[in-house]
Amino acid sequence: MKNTPYLPQSSGNINNVSIVMKEKEWESRLGENTRNIVGDIYQGLPIDEPNFKFFNISPKQFNGFSRHSRNILYFQKDTTNKFRIYKNLYSKPQLFFLIQGEDEDILINNLIENKPLIINTIKEGERKEKIRRIKKSPSKSNVLRKKMRINLVYPSVYKKVKDTFNFIWLEKQILKGTLNIISYRLPLTTISNPPKLNDVIRIRDSIGKINIPGRLEGTHMITEKDYRPYFYKLNMGGKIIYETKGMWEVKNDFMGGPFINYILKDKKSNEWVIVEGFAFAPSVSKRDYMFELNSILSTISINN
Repeated sequence: MKNTPYLPQSSGNINNVSIVMKEKEWESRLGENTRNIVGDIYQGLPIDEPNFKFFNISPKQFNGFSRHSRNILYFQKDTTNKFRIYKNLYSKPQLFFLIQGEDEDILINNLIENKPLIINTIKEGERKEKIRRIKKSPSKSNVLRKKMRINLVYPSVYKKVKDTFNFIWLEKQILKGTLNIISYRLPLTTISNPPKLNDVIRIRDSIGKINIPGRLEGTHMITEKDYRPYFYKLNMGGKIIYETKGMWEVKNDFMGGPFINYILKDKKSNEWVIVEGFAFAPSVSKRDYMFELNSILSTISINN
């Protein structure tokens, strides 16, 4: 039997990135470009927040525990110009990005050329790590499976707050607000095929009026009009999903926050399945909350 070396569990909070480069390079154009790329803006938040929190480590300090970080960008001046991704080099799960070049300009070019690959690879790795952590204490409720005929992996701290004829609302209490997951089904004829952004806004607002009241009488959730949502067509494991990221607000009240909405087709029942996560977390950072909701929604599958 082949001996495989023992690898410790990687460490660090979700969406943390360690950047290994010399201090003088960190203060140079190379450091500036790296900070701009790794610290790029997370889409769909009311106030700009970076995708990742990052830390600079000098090569001399890169030993022992610091090698166990889950995401590492390692810059090295070398006569060989190279970009490579190593998995589980010093710990697991781990992504180690080696960026080599003979001078600063080549290092910067290697970084910029591979920006989409670096960012998307880290995002996917962090999504998987978040789901792995959720699965340590997942909800055993079958309300979504029985009522909406969907499977969704989410933590047991989410509790049902509303269950009507065709609408489920789950809620998680956080320090200064709530994280929420809602789901419902619609006939195919209610939305154009394929769906468009205007369809999403129209349906969201009508569902909000019926099912999501505000604190004051006569108020309800709507899509914020001053913020144009992001709208994408995704292919996730063979499933076509229409994703919308935007802002919600309560009509005639001072409440609001970010949301992420998924629409996918149930071909067997000829229905649209909608699942959405939204956060109410005034005056605090929202990136980690929306990352959690995004990760949860990414586990959706239809169960007939």
